[in-house]
Formats: sequence, C-alpha cells, structure tokens
Amino acid sequence: MSHSVPSFLAKPSTLRGMLFMLLSALASACMNGSVRHVSGSLHPFEIAFFRSFFGLLVFAPLLVQSGFARLRTKRLRLHALRGGLQVGAMLQFFTGLSLTPLAKAAALQFNIPLFTTLLAFVVLRETMRIRRISALILGFVGTLIILRPDIGGVDLGSSLVVSAAATWATAIIVIKFLSRTESSVTITVYGAVFMTPFALLAALPFWQTPNLEQLAWLGFIGAMGSANNLCIAQAFKEAEVSAVMPLDFSKLIWASIIGYVFFAEVPVIWTWVGGIVIFSSATYITYRESRVKELKADRPSKP
Repeated sequence: MSHSVPSFLAKPSTLRGMLFMLLSALASACMNGSVRHVSGSLHPFEIAFFRSFFGLLVFAPLLVQSGFARLRTKRLRLHALRGGLQVGAMLQFFTGLSLTPLAKAAALQFNIPLFTTLLAFVVLRETMRIRRISALILGFVGTLIILRPDIGGVDLGSSLVVSAAATWATAIIVIKFLSRTESSVTITVYGAVFMTPFALLAALPFWQTPNLEQLAWLGFIGAMGSANNLCIAQAFKEAEVSAVMPLDFSKLIWASIIGYVFFAEVPVIWTWVGGIVIFSSATYITYRESRVKELKADRPSKP
C-alpha cells in the first residue's frame, strides 16, 4: 500500500526551503562553535565586532551598486536603536557562549520567538488568544527545565543567553515598526551600518590585535553568520513556515555534535527535554501566526 505525502512537501520549492533551513542551522552551529574556540584567546566583545564588520563587508557591493540610494530614510533614530539592540544581544550571546555548553546555548536560543510574541502583545497590542498563551507558558516552563534554578541557581552564561534572546526579540519588534515604512533591504543595510561602530566601541577596552590564524577564524565566523541569515531568508522565500520551521531544531543536534567532538561537552538530558518543549511551543506559535496572516489575506475585503 502506497503512502502519499502532503502536497506542499512534494513541491521542489518546499524541498529547497527545507534544505536551506538545514544549512542555516549548520551555519549557526558552526559560527557558535567558532566563537567558543576563539573566545579562548580573544574577548567576546572583539569577536562580536569582527562579526559585525565582516557582515558589513557583505553589503558593501550592494551599497555601491545602488549609489547609496538604499540609505534614504526618515527613521534614522529607530534604525540606530535597532542596531544598538542587536549589538547588545550579540555581546551578551557571544559572552554567554564562552561560558555555556553549546547545546544548552542553542536550546535557550529557541526562546526568541516566545519573547517576540510576548513583546508584540505588550508593545504592538497584537491579539493573543488562549492557545498562544498556553504555548507561551509551556515554552517558558521548558526554559526552567533547562536552567533548573532550584539546583545551584542559574549560571551567568545561561543568564546571558536568555537575556540575549530577550534583547534580540526587542530588536525584532523595532524591525516590525520599521517594516511599515522601510524596505527589507534598507532595514538590513542600516542594521549592518550601525552595528559595526557600536560593536567597535564595546570592543576597544578589550582590544587585542588578532594574528593571522585568529583573523581567519573571525572571517569564518562572519561568513557563517551571513550564511545563516541568507539561508533563513531563502528558506522562508521558498517554502511555507510550517514546512521549514521544524528543521530549525537541527541546531540543537549540530550544537551537540560540535560540542562533543571539539569541546568534550556532553549535553545533560534536561537540555534536550527543555529544548524540545521550548522549540515545540515556539514552532506552534510561529505556525499560528502564519495561519492567521493567511486567513486575513484570504478574507474578502468589504465593498
């Protein structure tokens, strides 16, 4: 007896989207593992600067080609706020990576959609019904499962990773504000333009000129970070969110492999249990948001 697959999974574009999401997860894990490695000899704030700097280089050809027309905006302060928030999130996360097992950091990163949903309700006054509220509560329970504050308290590295997730979610809310009037290219370019000098200011007190080997690692971190962003964007362009989001869980798998092979880290069972709980709730919330948008788009307008 033959088994049929859902029609959307049979589409070549969906398969490409799933592949891009897998590549995104791999690039993210490689970047995080590289940050952990380089943080043994360079301060995380300096690593964050080079991550921003190499990210800016990626957009330099786009700026030159467009004659800097992409930089036209009337919301410069909001762009600066977004850049500051992203730098703050990266500084916290990279410092947390230097102190926290890779798998644990990856699992706690799944909190970003949960914080974004909560902030959208508080700041943007978006509707949040019982199913989303239940998923939100379940996700934060998953966070407590990983952190286990009743056993020795919460360590600094984990606290920084969770704080980074909340800061990044705040930046996403600012991006939502900007998207009402700005193009995605303008938002992306200004993010890179502001992040680099902000990160440099944070890195200067801890500056240590990198040697060639360290510079190569820093370039690799920048390349993996940019690849991660590009693959995510392409995944959502190729396929439905519901098809590609479950594959984002492979971040935890890759992080566990890299952590075990290169840093002799063995994830505790609670990291997996909590990670699965957080990821499931975050994926459900993302799926519900996409369905609501589809229903609104399909709803006939009143004459």
